[in-house]
Amino acid sequence: MRILVVEDEKNMNRLITEALEDEKYSVDSCFDGVEALDYAMAADYDVIVLDVNLPKMDGFTVVERLRDGGCGTPVLFLTARDSVMDKVTGLNAGGDYYLTKPFSFDELLAVIKVMARKYTGNRTNEYSVGDLVVDTDAKTVTRGGEAIDLTSKEFALLEYMIRNRGVVLSREMIENNLWNFDYEGGTNVVDVYIGYLRRKIDKGRDKKLIHTVWGTGWVLREE
Repeated sequence: MRILVVEDEKNMNRLITEALEDEKYSVDSCFDGVEALDYAMAADYDVIVLDVNLPKMDGFTVVERLRDGGCGTPVLFLTARDSVMDKVTGLNAGGDYYLTKPFSFDELLAVIKVMARKYTGNRTNEYSVGDLVVDTDAKTVTRGGEAIDLTSKEFALLEYMIRNRGVVLSREMIENNLWNFDYEGGTNVVDVYIGYLRRKIDKGRDKKLIHTVWGTGWVLREE
């Protein structure tokens, strides 16, 4: 998943970002409300972690602007403002969850996983296509009951594809989901990782699951 962290306190921003990166998420971070709006409208995020008390534009206004602009990305408010009225204001503005500081990183991670599940319509952390099963919590992959070892980036790509199973994903969509704005790689990096996955997921099997849609992108599905 690709996550945007918006927190003006730099040390807290770094701690949250590092915790999410340790979970193999792709993370962008920024420090004020105007930046948050720019980032959120420029890329497709799975979850936005957003402070309320931000310079230049508060978090409530950021979410209102995003919703008015048609952005439906789930938003987790993470703030020290813990009154009932603040929570009601945040949820009415278009937020999806409200977590108050101080908080547990375990709870933060659990909430993010739940929000991502709801966004994709899945009730569990397991996704499947045919005999391919991906557990996004345990970070395990099996096909026909056989365990498949993937690198963290290979797993991230497969997770994105299986969360969007049946949907044709363009190179740009995959790049936007798997790599943050700081990434400086080759233009064929997506092709390279699709090749890695094919060798591990499809090679030697009669039924292929990763398909190329020429001129458009790739899709994970049974045929």
